[in-house]
Amino acid sequence: MTDDLGAAGLRFERDGAIGWCVIDRPAARNALTPAMYFGIKRAVQLVNTSPDLATLIITGTGDVFAPGGDLGSRSEPGDNLPPDLRGEDVLPFLTIRDSRAPVVAAVNGICQAGGLLIAMMADIAVASDQATFRVPELLRGIPDATYAAVLPAHVGIAVARDLLLSARRFDAAEAQRLGVISRVVPHDQLREAAVQAAGEILQTAPAARMHVKRMLNERYGLIDYQTMFWAMQQSPEPREGMRAFMEKRAPEWVPEQFAGDGGRR
Repeated sequence: MTDDLGAAGLRFERDGAIGWCVIDRPAARNALTPAMYFGIKRAVQLVNTSPDLATLIITGTGDVFAPGGDLGSRSEPGDNLPPDLRGEDVLPFLTIRDSRAPVVAAVNGICQAGGLLIAMMADIAVASDQATFRVPELLRGIPDATYAAVLPAHVGIAVARDLLLSARRFDAAEAQRLGVISRVVPHDQLREAAVQAAGEILQTAPAARMHVKRMLNERYGLIDYQTMFWAMQQSPEPREGMRAFMEKRAPEWVPEQFAGDGGRR
């Protein structure tokens, strides 16, 4: 049985009490369209309202979990995004965080930007030992409000500065050591480990679990979406950052001395 999430790049599958949201857009390396972001939100809502489902596992296909939003602003036939949504209403991160039904991220490969936020907001993130991570928003001129709030709560201020300001890549072992994600398993054991994690959470009492989640979530700071979306609409930096990415060059704000790596980042 399948359920339509309103996004061509997503599949929803049922396996007993488990709902699987599979990010499956290989032609674009699983880059997330607005409809896909909203579709993940729909998947969380579906699991929370279906009497036959108790948990959601989000995963990707191939060697990519999710690299973040599609910087080419492309969409796919079959995408169904409700009209007149504000930018923050499309994003699934807080819906994942606040879900009554447990949400597990099964990180199968490249995981960065919005993809990493999905993993961090899940109740448990289980990563393949082949997964890689990055927080690249500042490379594109985007002052990401969710990362500014949640990353310090996961890793501390010093490490959050390092990961946000350098935008460097790091592997699964470092991600676990830093506290970005909690579990790393051999790649061929990922699905089994994700199901195990979901089952462990479901052993706990739902009402008590929600109280604990609420108290944990209070450790996150203010998520200033107003500033973030104002900058994305008004500042020239996001447009220049995205053009530079598409043209495989360094953005104009990078000094010539350091511009050599710009086209590869």
